[in-house]
Amino acid sequence: MTEQTTRLVLPSHIEAVADAAAAVTGFIRNCGAPDDAAFGIEMAVREAVTNAMVHGNQEDEAKSVEVVFNCHGNELEVEVRDQGEGFDPTHIPDPTDPANLMKTSGRGIFLMRTFMDDVQYVHRPEGGTAVRMIKKF
Repeated sequence: MTEQTTRLVLPSHIEAVADAAAAVTGFIRNCGAPDDAAFGIEMAVREAVTNAMVHGNQEDEAKSVEVVFNCHGNELEVEVRDQGEGFDPTHIPDPTDPANLMKTSGRGIFLMRTFMDDVQYVHRPEGGTAVRMIKKF
């Protein structure tokens, strides 16, 4: 299979998360990803884009979120880039801790790590954070 790439630039509006989910659904279908992986990939993308808009860009309408999908061989790479201040992923509370079980948020990174084979956080030199997720199929 030849390499395929799609790039989206989304406003920091929570409504745009659905646009990213629709784009990844179509993209992974064209990549040949199995149906059983599609739900998890879409969920991981939704969570990463939501985090970029809400936590990274602080819902600042002047900032955007860039999403790049790349399929090569039997591997899908998704990179979600924000324009925020960045964060330290080692200081994320454990959502499985009994003290956090009833909270209504705080599971995004846990879900990304659950559904994808690899999740990395890169502080971009020009500012912001990139979340790079890989799924092999």
